[in-house]
Amino acid sequence: MVTFKNLSEEDITLDLATKGKHSALSRIAVKLARRTGLDDRAVLRGICRRERLGSTAIGRGIAVPHALLRSISSPVASFTRLAPLIDFNSPDSDPVDLVFTLLWPHSEVRTLLPALSRLFRMVRAPLIRDGLRLARSPEEVMAILVSEAGPINDIPSRTNATYSVAKAN
Repeated sequence: MVTFKNLSEEDITLDLATKGKHSALSRIAVKLARRTGLDDRAVLRGICRRERLGSTAIGRGIAVPHALLRSISSPVASFTRLAPLIDFNSPDSDPVDLVFTLLWPHSEVRTLLPALSRLFRMVRAPLIRDGLRLARSPEEVMAILVSEAGPINDIPSRTNATYSVAKAN
């Protein structure tokens, strides 16, 4: 289940049609905000703040937008497959269709890079990327991700966390 225990079928969106990068990030932020009780503008601000530092596209059609937020107490994740592909200013110039979005508690910043590293290693596998691109349902996406999770599935679950919505990030 990626590198997080907290990804569920409700956090998976397939074939999201958007007009570009900002539109995609905005729609993803709204969905994450609804699921967590956070303000969607604060979520989008956090994601865009990180994106301004440099593209979160990692190549091979994959992007991992993420944000550190003071208003959450455990990681939040989503997976979105875009259709059509969009320009994400990727280092290999490939357009992006697979988007793993992470909201990370600022208090747990030391665990973000190891989690990103595990995610990057997983999606490096062509069979995983191909499977995610061909999946017909969130259930199929979950099956693909669960089959690869194994011992790396060690990020705390959102279901046991209490969200505290802060007025400002």
